[in-house]
Amino acid sequence: MNTNPNYNYVRIFDTTLRDGEQSPGASLTSSEKMEIARALARLGVDVIEAGFPAASPDDAAAVQQIAQEVGNSPVSEGEGSRKVPIICGLARANKKDVDAAWNSIRYASRPRIHTFIATSPIHMRYKLRMEPKEVVERISDVVAYAHSLCEDVEFSPEDAGRSEPEFLYKVLSEAIKAGATTLNIPDTVGYTTPEEFGNLIRGILTNVPGIENTIVSVHCHNDLGLATANTLAGLQAGARQAEVAVNGIGERAGNTSLEEVVMALHTRRSMFALTTGIDTTQIARVSRMVSTYTGIPVQPNKAIVGANAFAHEAGIHQDGMLKHQETYEIMRPETVGVSQSKLVLGKHSGRHALRVHLEELGFHLTPPELDRAFEQYKQLADKKKMITEADLQALLGDQTNKGEEFYSLQGMQVTCGTMGMPTATVRLCCPDGELATHAAIGTGPVHATYCAIDAIVGVPNTLLEFNIHAVTEGIDALGEVTVRLQANDSPLSERESPQNGRTFARTFGGYGADTDIIVAAAKAYLAALNKLLAATTISNVKGEIRS
Repeated sequence: MNTNPNYNYVRIFDTTLRDGEQSPGASLTSSEKMEIARALARLGVDVIEAGFPAASPDDAAAVQQIAQEVGNSPVSEGEGSRKVPIICGLARANKKDVDAAWNSIRYASRPRIHTFIATSPIHMRYKLRMEPKEVVERISDVVAYAHSLCEDVEFSPEDAGRSEPEFLYKVLSEAIKAGATTLNIPDTVGYTTPEEFGNLIRGILTNVPGIENTIVSVHCHNDLGLATANTLAGLQAGARQAEVAVNGIGERAGNTSLEEVVMALHTRRSMFALTTGIDTTQIARVSRMVSTYTGIPVQPNKAIVGANAFAHEAGIHQDGMLKHQETYEIMRPETVGVSQSKLVLGKHSGRHALRVHLEELGFHLTPPELDRAFEQYKQLADKKKMITEADLQALLGDQTNKGEEFYSLQGMQVTCGTMGMPTATVRLCCPDGELATHAAIGTGPVHATYCAIDAIVGVPNTLLEFNIHAVTEGIDALGEVTVRLQANDSPLSERESPQNGRTFARTFGGYGADTDIIVAAAKAYLAALNKLLAATTISNVKGEIRS
């Protein structure tokens, strides 16, 4: 029996800002990354993988800012304080990447370098073009180098799920000798089943010398829909760190979902006998924030945080719920921070009340940001009798999503219906401060609005995705719109993937909220276009520097 008092504690390693941001269209601005990092710290995650610093100077700067601010400030928690999270930077197994990671995370009070290299036969042969012996030597050299810079080093044998167990034991042993403190076992392509993955972890814990002095971690992908099941199997087998992402976002089918793993351990304590440091009442708020900033909607039937997670439409379910809540609910919505549209503010509430409520929701605004939020709040309060928590979150999401505004909406008017042609007139404030107005005809009010905006902005693009839903119930509810678009004939490419080195056509997400859904659609489209323009500006500046 293990007598370590921390043996039943599972570290939650969040990779929303690194692996999660590799989701198509999930590009985040620096301010959005910072807000998410602060939210993750309040949530109580143990490790924040803030990014891949070697990807670009922008990524390195964002990781450094998170290390400086979030990596040094304890989060207030009642009368006490939550410990400062470890800030982690990813690096491929080469000294250049390790240096880039260290130069970004070194400012945190608890920094970690996470380095990796592939160990499966298919990856070594076709991707690395290296012999197994060369891979072992690279691991020893790079882990030792990382350890010379940082005491806390995590090593991952990429594609461990398809690696030969005996070779895996050897490379993990060498990583330990070189100074690795955490060994992460990734199911990189989501290939294994829970039984296979659990046995893999058991084999590692049994056959790797020195493993008792490290923490074994699991990082599972969801290609076969088994990420959460595999992660739980790994924890049952003895792993004590789970690598997850909020809403399960990530490359391809995504990562293990933070909320699913945490609530499985929380709800089935008698089965797992494991605990985490997560404040579960923050889960719904963080989920919503990540969805808003990335522009990736949460599917209604998503476990824990989906709109239907606590909805009961069938008559037999409703009857059971009225008699006893536990007949059809294995957890209370309040446990994950889902409230019944709690009324928090009215038309006559003041600036101080707004600031207090926003801080309760996890938003800490500067005076200028509070001024802008208060102005938006008063405008909304004139249209709605009472403001709910969900309204405030949508309001702040709309404000923060703007990032660098090249163009802003100053006014618009739309005519549509069964008679005549849908027409939209849009007035935008341009980068030079001048106002530009244009009218356009479209197949519907949104199409007409977007055509008018395109005529002013002049950036050819393809709209890939358009989503719309109401924030709360009622005819006066705020409407939310998320869009995703891609520039046409643009040299812009997605950041280089640390796993495969490929680049992809970059997509940009936008979010807008308003009681007028057409206005919300215009805000979302402009937010995405502003992100595209910001990325184009950065790309052009780099090109000028290179030339």
